[in-house]
Amino acid sequence: MRKILIVGAGQSGLQLALGLQSRGYEVTLMSNRTADEIRSGRIMSTQVMFATALQHERDLQLNFWESHAPRIEGLGVSVAAPDASRPIDWVGTLDGYAQSVDQRVKMAGWLDTFAQRGGQLVIHGAAVSDLDYFSRTYDLVLVSAGKGELVSMFGRDAARSPHDTPQRALAVSYVHGLGPRPEHPEFDAVRCNLVPGVGELFVMPTLTTSGRADILFWEGIPGGPLDVFRGVKDPAEHLSLTLELMERHIPWEYARATKVELTDAGGTLAGRYAPTVRNPVGRLPSGGLVLGVGDVVVANDPITGQGSNAAAKCAASYLDSIVEHGDRPFDEAWMRTAFDRYWEVARHVTKWTNAMLGEPPEHVLGLIGAAGQLQPVADRFANGFDDPSDFENYFYEPEKTAAYLAEAGAA
Repeated sequence: MRKILIVGAGQSGLQLALGLQSRGYEVTLMSNRTADEIRSGRIMSTQVMFATALQHERDLQLNFWESHAPRIEGLGVSVAAPDASRPIDWVGTLDGYAQSVDQRVKMAGWLDTFAQRGGQLVIHGAAVSDLDYFSRTYDLVLVSAGKGELVSMFGRDAARSPHDTPQRALAVSYVHGLGPRPEHPEFDAVRCNLVPGVGELFVMPTLTTSGRADILFWEGIPGGPLDVFRGVKDPAEHLSLTLELMERHIPWEYARATKVELTDAGGTLAGRYAPTVRNPVGRLPSGGLVLGVGDVVVANDPITGQGSNAAAKCAASYLDSIVEHGDRPFDEAWMRTAFDRYWEVARHVTKWTNAMLGEPPEHVLGLIGAAGQLQPVADRFANGFDDPSDFENYFYEPEKTAAYLAEAGAA
């Protein structure tokens, strides 16, 4: 039986650990927190997962919360004008519903499941020296802890990382008491509110530790009017700032948020990081090799909501690569091949996300505007969040956009 060590218990690490466990591998998982510490801690992300990523969880029978989490059936885009009016507002229908389960709920539940199924769980914040020791006793070591010392083993891939500084300042609040959108009260949708030159507000339903909730998520251009959360430690002040900015920039969302309150004391999060693609193979001081997983190797800005989706797709791809490799050694050539296989999916996410971080060109503004008049355009754009490779066909090049809109208009 092959022995595998996974360091880091997020979406990628836990999904991969449980998948390998179900295939008969002897898996050790290192987490810097217990399940109870995760459950009672701070929120970690916004984690809306679309149909393909949710299917990876179903394939492993890990979709424990599917019947409880809100079904997100649409994705809407609104654009704010300088006078805070809303010249563009539409919603596209998703082919398969999306869902968001608070990672405190999911990761704690999966961690308990891994241990109950006989997996070896080590609660320890691993350092490079720890991996140096462990690497001699495992057939394969995977690092899925996306922060801290371990990430420094994986060098930045400059050719695939156009940004070396954070492109957005992030601020998240989990709330109860948000009213429905009056235009579509009958179904749940992710709402992307764009404030040109300022940033974005995303509103999305979720399942949290206290049941159904909604997420208010500001992405502010650094140094701009939304970049005001640095140093804010008090959750009540964080929510108050969030609502003030909504009232000023996105009044139609503020109108349904006047009675909200935080889900819990850990229901806020703020920070920033530079989107980065890294070399997938890390070399230990002893010469041993480790393979990076998830956002250790591909960390995109959350503006396109791809973090958990990419993590799930990475875990699924690596699981296939490991199982197909059989009893052969997990050498550097195999590690690079395994990453290249995942990169075929991830490169589309990275290209699209980096495009959305910039000032939208004229043809993209035209596309977003046309989606308000042509429902098939809105639907196609919405479903690109599940499969970003489709944007190659009509999004990046003005000629392709014009040809697609002409075709959609004629139809």
